[in-house]
Amino acid sequence: MKTKYFAAIDVGSYELSCKIFQFSAKTGMKEIDSVNYRLDLGSESFANGKISKEKVDELCTVLNSFKAVMDTYKVEEYKAYGTSAIREMENKLILLDHIHQRTGIRVEEISNSEQRFLNYKAIASKGEEFNRIIEKGTAILDIGGGSIQISLFEKNSLIATQNMKLGVLRLEESIKHLASNNLNFERLLEEMINTQLSVFKKLYLKDREIRNLIVVDDYVSAVIKHVYPEIDKKGFVERKKFLDKMKEMQIKNRADVAKQLRIGEENVPLLRISSQLIKSALEFLGAEYLWVPGVTLCDGIAYDYAESNKWIKPAHNFEEDIIACAKNISKRYQGSKRRGETLEQICLTIFDSMKKVHGLVKRERLLLQIATLLHDCGKYLNMVSVGECSYHVVMNTEIIGLSHLEREMVAN
Repeated sequence: MKTKYFAAIDVGSYELSCKIFQFSAKTGMKEIDSVNYRLDLGSESFANGKISKEKVDELCTVLNSFKAVMDTYKVEEYKAYGTSAIREMENKLILLDHIHQRTGIRVEEISNSEQRFLNYKAIASKGEEFNRIIEKGTAILDIGGGSIQISLFEKNSLIATQNMKLGVLRLEESIKHLASNNLNFERLLEEMINTQLSVFKKLYLKDREIRNLIVVDDYVSAVIKHVYPEIDKKGFVERKKFLDKMKEMQIKNRADVAKQLRIGEENVPLLRISSQLIKSALEFLGAEYLWVPGVTLCDGIAYDYAESNKWIKPAHNFEEDIIACAKNISKRYQGSKRRGETLEQICLTIFDSMKKVHGLVKRERLLLQIATLLHDCGKYLNMVSVGECSYHVVMNTEIIGLSHLEREMVAN
């Protein structure tokens, strides 16, 4: 395999990122450059469903500068994805076409489940470390600008995942007009987060024991080594140490925190919100250890691209996680396990024996398999119109790793 250069671009709610990767037989996947630019698209998008002309101009200017970096490295291929800020825009199709005309970069909108799956792949790129941790009860807390995603693992298998609209920008926008002082800010923030996490705990945790919490975010991950000089290279820290340090940071003013962590003062409120989300998650889940691997969406984009081109060997069986997730959804809605397994065997046997006729690929086989597992989940709601209710259950239940279109195919 000859050396290839690839660029991963993340048009995030709060920051634009571009990472240049090198793929070769000798080094595998290697990051060689990274460029970040702070641009708050989320606040306007979440509040108004669109962004101002000035923000669009700034966005195009930054993407053109990314393109210049890509040209410097003679990048052959790239992937650019827009996350929650793009997803929630009313005029996103016009905006994405406008960006392409002005920059030559085609930004694709990805669904929440696809975005979280790429972040999950970024963590899995850490290899043996990730596989070792998820043998015991583990949760991934993926913090974005618009929402968070909590995914639970047990015995190397994904057992549940849930999205909640508790992203740092959304929370900041919600409470900045209500909190008159620092004390009110912390109290209101904790109350808003804990209300939704308590529902998550009732639905998914029950008697489950969660030992580790893995965090993916743009705020705490970037500064954690300044806060914990004793943290090991792999990014592990004990729960008590994290909570003690967070309490210490809360009583300091914004300027002192910014100076200590070498960040801009405008970033401090978002850092505090992200820290509070981690604190609340640790308390509700009962996790003893925190792992901050320091990966971003760009790492997941590059890993996914390399894996699909068979330049690297998968560190984990991701399809099994999607299937495990579907089985747990079926179980939650009291689907028939025996009937589902029988239908799965019949359908997949027909699919495999007719490959030359239908010409469908492995991905379509996976969608069919998920459909067989979830075929009767609607009887939990209504035993008369099972098909229609199953459709609505699937369309309103996130299946990590599937796009909105794929979820619609499964539902139909």
